[in-house]
Amino acid sequence: MAHDLLDRLRERLNDLNRSEFKVANVIMDDPVAATSLSIASLAQAAGVSEPTVNRFCRNFGAKGYPDFKIKLAQSLAGGTPYVTRAVEPGDSATQYTPKIFGATIAALKEAERQVDMAAIERMVDYLTQAKHIHFFGLGASGAVAQDAQHKFFRFNLPVMAYIDVLMQRMVAAACHTGDVIVIISYTGRTRELVDIAKLGRAAGAVVLGITAPNSPLANECTATLDVATPEDTDHYMPMTSRVIQLTLIDALATGVTLRRGEDFLPHLKKIKESLRETRFPLE
Repeated sequence: MAHDLLDRLRERLNDLNRSEFKVANVIMDDPVAATSLSIASLAQAAGVSEPTVNRFCRNFGAKGYPDFKIKLAQSLAGGTPYVTRAVEPGDSATQYTPKIFGATIAALKEAERQVDMAAIERMVDYLTQAKHIHFFGLGASGAVAQDAQHKFFRFNLPVMAYIDVLMQRMVAAACHTGDVIVIISYTGRTRELVDIAKLGRAAGAVVLGITAPNSPLANECTATLDVATPEDTDHYMPMTSRVIQLTLIDALATGVTLRRGEDFLPHLKKIKESLRETRFPLE
């Protein structure tokens, strides 16, 4: 289990071979710093090869080094319920701040490794062809939906974000062919959003999900972009999951921008220049 990884490292330290012992020593000397090391940096610090680091990680139940770093970040503390697994009650700012950064960096790296590029392309296809785009999210995912609206309105098509479940139901029911609904939900288990996905598809809309793979929501979507991170949002505040969602929205917005081509760049420039008068000049 992720929460006892550090304990298992300590318990098995004397059973490791010489090379694995070197890797373990580097990690145990500064576990927080280890969560931000690349595999090459860790191998160099331990004086071993990168395949040795990977074998070491698999010996502790990880799929590879990125997965090991996530488990390590989670195991830095027992976790403060309803806050985050990476932090324990007595932590000071100098302790909990690097833990939060370490856990987030490790989660982003693992998400990058797992992301399906074909799914990104498929989502960009649907978004590029949309007549209207509606972003739906609740709670922490609602903020991500609003960020998506902020980015996608630049593409010269009607875009709205809805974070109220009643509005989401009404908008989904009023959709037509050519409309695209993007539902953002880390767990994919929120009953209202699953029902809304059904409503949208019945009305003729394409329903895209940024959600957990094989979840009830994913099963009701036209296409999904899977978000599989180990954050337990049933017991902790959504942190790394929200950052991953925002990063995926950035990837989709970039894809749509590139699909529009260079002829679209003057439009984006005009929007950016409209803000110039609202800011004090740099001195």
